[in-house]
Amino acid sequence: MNLYPADIEAMAARIIAAFGARRLTLATAESCTGGLIVGALTEISGSSAVVDRGFVTYSNQAKIDLLGVGPETLERYGAVSRQTAMEMVEGALERSGCGVAVAVTGIAGPDGGTAEKPVGLVHLAARSRNGARLHREMRYGDISRSEIRLATVRTALEMLIEAAG
Repeated sequence: MNLYPADIEAMAARIIAAFGARRLTLATAESCTGGLIVGALTEISGSSAVVDRGFVTYSNQAKIDLLGVGPETLERYGAVSRQTAMEMVEGALERSGCGVAVAVTGIAGPDGGTAEKPVGLVHLAARSRNGARLHREMRYGDISRSEIRLATVRTALEMLIEAAG
């Protein structure tokens, strides 16, 4: 039995193989996915050589305490924002010593959306020590909570590959 859909497992395997060959390590900082990204990566044999840590920072306080997100950032822009995602990925990179990190924050629903920040809105950020800095604003739509979370995992894995160059 597989925990994840085949396409996610294939992407995770590709990352573990590519990062392992380059001796790159990675960290994740997750809010709306609650650890699903690091879970997909650690589902792959050999992941211990690549995956250093995963920060699950579901609450604002966790984002502040574990990743160093500024309280003023959360107050001004909200947890689901480009600014927060970028501070999350910076914190993950700084606090882990890894070569690459990815961060996600969003509204998985079915509640919590507003006209300005609807259900399905997710901000993702990836960064590498070689200088890559990526951000994506995804609007997956009002699909199921599980579908939003898995779509976010897919996008995050793509961004890890892109950030690593």
